[in-house]
Amino acid sequence: MNLLINNPCNDKAARGGLSSHLTIQGITISLSSISCLIAEHVSVNPSQIHKCFRRCDVTPLSITSLCPCSCFPLSKTILSSPTSKLNLRLAFDGYRGICRIPKIILRNHKSDCIVVANTEEEADKSHDLSKNDGIHMEDEHRGSQFKKRVLSGLAIGIAGGSVVLAGGWIFTAAVAAAVYIGAREYFELVRSRGIAAGMTPPPQFVSQVCSVISALMPILTLYFGHIDVSVTSAAFVVAITLLLQGGNPRFAQLSSAMFGLFYCGYLPCFWVKLRCGLAAPALNTGIGRVWPILLGGHIHWTVGLVATLISISSIIAADTYAFLGGKAFGRTPLINVSPKKTWEGAIVGFAGCIATSVVLSKILCWPKTLPSMIAFGSLNFFGSLFGDLTESMIKRDAGVKDSGSLIPGHGGVLDRADSYIFSGALAYSFVKIFLPLFGV
Repeated sequence: MNLLINNPCNDKAARGGLSSHLTIQGITISLSSISCLIAEHVSVNPSQIHKCFRRCDVTPLSITSLCPCSCFPLSKTILSSPTSKLNLRLAFDGYRGICRIPKIILRNHKSDCIVVANTEEEADKSHDLSKNDGIHMEDEHRGSQFKKRVLSGLAIGIAGGSVVLAGGWIFTAAVAAAVYIGAREYFELVRSRGIAAGMTPPPQFVSQVCSVISALMPILTLYFGHIDVSVTSAAFVVAITLLLQGGNPRFAQLSSAMFGLFYCGYLPCFWVKLRCGLAAPALNTGIGRVWPILLGGHIHWTVGLVATLISISSIIAADTYAFLGGKAFGRTPLINVSPKKTWEGAIVGFAGCIATSVVLSKILCWPKTLPSMIAFGSLNFFGSLFGDLTESMIKRDAGVKDSGSLIPGHGGVLDRADSYIFSGALAYSFVKIFLPLFGV
């Protein structure tokens, strides 16, 4: 509710023509109740406040007429009565939907606030208090988001660790579910206003087909043991679907659909090959010797399981240390695609990733040499960093902050899994090509 109350001190009609009730946007409000509400918070007689209202001309005013663009802060005095000892100021103060509401509240709209004071000086002080209250609310909101982020992260970590330890079809089904949701988010980004303004996005039906195919690719990878069949079959089906659709197919539609298959479907398949395809037992791993027989015994601890645990843990460490390092020391921007990332944060994240990789490799006794431990950690770091930057580039073009809102405090699945998309392929290539090449 906004009231534009002018001050026609010499207007006889306005001075005595105001009724005891206001009807604004279909809502009838008693001036007496308004006066009593204000008087509850200040040491002023309600009748004095009521008289101040009655001496003024009241005109309904909408939020949009005050500030057509809600992206910029606005602080405007709407009510002022200098002839009275009491000075009332109704101020709107909002920024991107963040409410700045003081303890003295008279509102029917969440972005309105009323500042009440006896003098102009006190009114200014009260308005400053409203801003302080708004900042306090923002801090509380950030604290709530951080708490959600931590709790969600712990839940994802526990569930993810259990799935990785289980392996097999359980791991593959979890990857397929994440791939399907991530693919849906990707095609929603492609169809968003920002990206669609510069290209023709795939039709909704083609996007749904690509999401389903992407989810099937990890399952086909586990069943056939390699990715070639799933990739070629997926590309053929998508191309045929796009060409046979109604209308005029465009190359931009085909390219964005193919990249979606590669980004959301093909690359995650390497995690299935890493965890489930490398079935050689990790003979030197001490944990395997004491692992319960009911849970698979020593043979459950394969090279694929050890490599997956080290890789995922290193990526988590890289993200965590980069965030903390950026908060503490961040000064130099890393890249325009992601303005919040800094060189200082990246360096701290790299060091944390290497340290985590070395420590876990020592504990699990794989790989054996220090250079291979450092190389594995380096690949995980750069894979996670550029996976994160790639998704940031897509979101930046789409004009959105998060790819979705499924995970509280984190955003969508792509927001949480972007660091893992390229890392799986790099980790698998490291184990299958780099280590045998150097006889490790």
